[in-house]
Amino acid sequence: MTTSSGTETTSPAGAILERLPLSGWHRRLVVLVGIGAFFDLYEVFLGGVLAPILAKEFSLGSVGKAAVVASGFLGMFVGANVLSILADRLGRRRVFLLNLLTYSLFSLAAAFSPDIGWFLVLRFLAGIGLGAELVLVDTYLAEFLPGHARGRYTAWAYTVGFLGVPVAALLGGKLVAAQEIAGIDGWRWLLIAGGLGAVFVLVLRRLLPESPRWLESQGRADEAMATARDVAARVGRPVADADVPAPRTVEPDTRSTRDVLRTALTGRYRTRTIMLMIFQVLQTVAYYGFGTLAPLVLVAKGFDITESLGYAALSFFGYPIGSLLSVPLVERFERKWLIVGSAIAIGVLGIVFAAAATPWLIVLAGFLLTSASNVFSNAFHIYQAEIFPTSIRSTASGVAYSLSRATSVVLPFIAVPLLATAGPVAVFGGAAFLILLLCLDVGFLGPRSTGLMLEEVDA
Repeated sequence: MTTSSGTETTSPAGAILERLPLSGWHRRLVVLVGIGAFFDLYEVFLGGVLAPILAKEFSLGSVGKAAVVASGFLGMFVGANVLSILADRLGRRRVFLLNLLTYSLFSLAAAFSPDIGWFLVLRFLAGIGLGAELVLVDTYLAEFLPGHARGRYTAWAYTVGFLGVPVAALLGGKLVAAQEIAGIDGWRWLLIAGGLGAVFVLVLRRLLPESPRWLESQGRADEAMATARDVAARVGRPVADADVPAPRTVEPDTRSTRDVLRTALTGRYRTRTIMLMIFQVLQTVAYYGFGTLAPLVLVAKGFDITESLGYAALSFFGYPIGSLLSVPLVERFERKWLIVGSAIAIGVLGIVFAAAATPWLIVLAGFLLTSASNVFSNAFHIYQAEIFPTSIRSTASGVAYSLSRATSVVLPFIAVPLLATAGPVAVFGGAAFLILLLCLDVGFLGPRSTGLMLEEVDA
């Protein structure tokens, strides 16, 4: 429930969801959403895997390799702005499914690209579907899970999702070595595998309910209460009529996107929005910099493509491991300080990885870096969904998140040539400095949120 200024007040349906014990229904919801995140993260990191492969296939230079990585992120920038706004208008469930279907279809189309030009266009279009996916994962789970478990259950969803990262690198190494399967180039099978997410969409359409908190924000209190009561029944704690708070009549939120953004940039939300926008620009360097550049860094160190993808895959296993490690940490430590601590670890380990010359140290530093990265990632994904009210949650988080995608478009065109001229240590040393600025931003401007109901974070 929100006022016209966007401030959250008591949510009757939300109160029911907060009182429910954690159950198999919650765990199934987390797994379903996590599998959706799996396909997103598989595709996000596929650009870094494909860049050295397509450089050889199409004789690409530094700019061409950067374009392979950047094309998907450019689409994600568009999708994060457009689809996250639509999620506040049309609902979490509907746009969540639209995201997955869009990227799956265009990923399949990209698998049959006749040349690099078509590939870049179709990767851009697939990226549009990916743009708001993780923002919606954060928003959707935040609005269903009780405050005391919101952090660790969201971290479990991302643990499922981040299995997609080593899978992308492992498949890349295997399929490159195979060269052709059934007459189709190995790298094309990487895109076909991502496109199989379309099948999963059909399952999600039947199993995912709409967010009761979003329904309330749209003035659909009866539907919100019916959904909350249905969830309670599925959990095994049906709600008696006497225990149901009376639905409150709320006018549908008819504010324009401009009005929603104005709310995000005034009053108590202004500092949070500015903090998150600065953070999203800087976290791209901290987080995506390694994942998208690691195979190229290893090639620059003198390893061949197959070796590079193999070492990258071993390093990338830190993503799901780090996500798993974050499960107890996100509830034990205040989220903002967990973000700061893990970011510092990323900066230090990035320099070690860049300077390492022996395979064992490269893999160890990469594994520890990716582990720290996903403590960092899970903490900030949970955090950004907690600090805005329901009526502007997806829009505010999504528009800020889009800046990370915009930065990801520019980053390869700076980092890849710099990698070729100045070397890995210079690239990761510059990244460490930007990570320091990120820590100051979150430390000074970020609010507390750990363990609080969404309505309490807003208070």
